[in-house]
Amino acid sequence: MAALTAPGGFYRRGGARQFRTAARSELFAAALLRLIQTVDTALARPARLQVVDVGAGGGELLTALAALADRELASRLDLLGVDVETRPDQLPAVIGWSHRLPAAISGCVVAHEWLDTVPIDVVERTPAGLRVIEVNGRGEERRAGKPTARDAAWVGEYWPGAQRAEVGWRRDVAWRALVRRVRAGLAVAIDYQADPTVSPLGTLTGYRDGRQVRPLPDGRTDITAHVLFGSLIDPESRLLTQAEALERLGPPSSLPPRSAADNDPGGYLRTLVRIGERAELARPTGWGGFGWLVRAVGMPHPDDLVGSTAIGASD
Repeated sequence: MAALTAPGGFYRRGGARQFRTAARSELFAAALLRLIQTVDTALARPARLQVVDVGAGGGELLTALAALADRELASRLDLLGVDVETRPDQLPAVIGWSHRLPAAISGCVVAHEWLDTVPIDVVERTPAGLRVIEVNGRGEERRAGKPTARDAAWVGEYWPGAQRAEVGWRRDVAWRALVRRVRAGLAVAIDYQADPTVSPLGTLTGYRDGRQVRPLPDGRTDITAHVLFGSLIDPESRLLTQAEALERLGPPSSLPPRSAADNDPGGYLRTLVRIGERAELARPTGWGGFGWLVRAVGMPHPDDLVGSTAIGASD
């Protein structure tokens, strides 16, 4: 954790801004704006509607939302970025910035690639039982002692069978603490989904200068692991893939008629660009691997997402 958020750590040095993420896509922001508009309607169009971006990085998502919202909604939006980084210089004045979450939120809180930065321990199955994996600054690993009883119980319930497990109960705690701050509205977590059956050796990895590298705790490397949503879900939640979310919230993905190229060549080209952008956002081997966990508080689940199903209880 210190390698990421301590003074001199990766995020303190603005490391998150070196990556191209889905949050910088206007189409992605437009889909979230539709969800925010649904929350606005469900809450009877309050005088102020909070939109909080947790782990806001360079503030790109909030900037896009401010630009896309119509004048009436924009006049009521209370946009806040929360991050350990300093306020970005280019951030519009209408967007607030804080290192702390507000005590109470009425509106929508978005945690885009935030949970994957909450620290995890990695354990490995051995003939003698589970053992914690430790790593030094050179990336060299060793098996250490036994995990705590809490770690072992979480692995037994949510990550059984695989050779390595990434212990995610701290993420469960962080998510539930975030949800408790929502007085009315939606909490949305968007992150790559972990699947122990697909990744028996886990998903822990590192990124530096836009390239995937070994997860070195050196303060210059982003260390991340996918999120196991199965331990986060409760009966009030809905889990979708990003492709499903875009299908419900995004613009139509069908190609325009060829005749449109003759009647409005500029518009035809812009439509093709949007379709390409959407395909990138939904590609299963890329950003389409994101899961969207949507948790309603004090309001029904939005009609746009009614088709998805609650999966299990986590408590």
